Amino acid sequence: MPDPLPDRVSDLPAKETPPLSARFGLFGYRMATRLARPALGYLLKKRLARGKEDEARIGERRGIAGRPRPQGPLVWFHAASIGEAVSVLPLIARLMAQDPALHVLVTTGTVTSAKLLAERLPKGAFHQFIPLDHPDFCARFLDHWQPDLAVWVESEFWPNLILATRDRGIPMALVNARMSPKSFEGWSKYPKIASVILNSFSLVLAQDQETAVRLQSLGARHAISAGNLKNDAPALPAKASALASLHNLVLDRPVWLAASTHPGEEDIIAETHIAMAPDLPDLLTIIVPRHPDRGADIAAMLENRGLQANQRSRNHLPGDKTDVYIADTIGELGVFYRLTETVFIGGTLVPHGGQNPIEAARLNCAIMAGPHRFNFEEAFAALAEADALFDVNDASSLSSTIKRLLGNDTLRHRRAAAARKVAEASSGVAERVAGELLPLLKQGSRLKQDEVARHA
Repeated sequence: MPDPLPDRVSDLPAKETPPLSARFGLFGYRMATRLARPALGYLLKKRLARGKEDEARIGERRGIAGRPRPQGPLVWFHAASIGEAVSVLPLIARLMAQDPALHVLVTTGTVTSAKLLAERLPKGAFHQFIPLDHPDFCARFLDHWQPDLAVWVESEFWPNLILATRDRGIPMALVNARMSPKSFEGWSKYPKIASVILNSFSLVLAQDQETAVRLQSLGARHAISAGNLKNDAPALPAKASALASLHNLVLDRPVWLAASTHPGEEDIIAETHIAMAPDLPDLLTIIVPRHPDRGADIAAMLENRGLQANQRSRNHLPGDKTDVYIADTIGELGVFYRLTETVFIGGTLVPHGGQNPIEAARLNCAIMAGPHRFNFEEAFAALAEADALFDVNDASSLSSTIKRLLGNDTLRHRRAAAARKVAEASSGVAERVAGELLPLLKQGSRLKQDEVARHA
């Protein structure tokens, strides 16, 4: 269960003068990033050539705003990519419902997240790319936007930007905080620097108890578990026309889905399909890669194994002879969760830590997952406790489990219903976190008004 939250913002820890070793370490980082400015230009050019940057908006990566600052209070959310950004959409909606004059800036670092947010952000909220962590870029960004509150999501910590925000007196919150064992091990080598960065936040809300303990040990003394925002999100959307057309094409075929897969898993999925094909000659395997730009590479691998693959990004639909359909598009996972109840959650057969299983559970899926689940430990544990999760470890166990599910409607429906109950019990986190952010927002707006009055 989430920990009880502090009753007031003033209950949270006060900032302290950083230890000398931390000051030297952060000074060294700041100097290194200043000296790296020419290299940052080269980095942006290289990323642009690989399609990792938006040429029309490349200035945003140097802190040059792509639009004017709106009048009135502004909350700035920073989320690394799609998963983090989508998780805070319900939170953003709740904050904006509390104050119709509120504007919300959301920053991310990926082109795919920018495209998705352009479709899903509510009126009054907008996207910008996060500036690279150079002191001048950070200062330019903050000079323009002057947020009343800065909210960082999960685990992407940019020291220059965090400290520059803190030094301007802007209240900061870290929400849905996540720290894997590997990240914790890395930060533990620099405990004083970690403590300075974490204590720049007035409010630290972890997504689970394990993360809260890790953050506390790194210096975030009052970090507590507030629940996982990703488990509180509404069902993923789906266009009715897309769902209908696909459903008609696969209506009479056994279908299973490998969702949000990572490198190394598609090879296992190919082996799984080949193992099942003799017993299920009409089998259709659907792969939704976590990163859509990998679609062509996945297709080439499948074809080298003798499987016919079609890519959705090339406007292909699954035909009668399609073995594997690669859904390498953005924002359509909800379509494919509705197309089949038999679902494997990616990132769990390789040491990535897994993707969010509650998204599948909310859409009535019978769920399979490998052993690597540390990104969503509590969600997977809740599913396992509810007898709503099948453990798989390789192509052999995956193929045998899929055949069981496809051949037993009663088993599949029972496990899907159990998963849905777990998802329904995961609600309320966004409302809870919004209630804690509002006092910080009011504090930030008041501090800004006082600053303006002093210079009037």
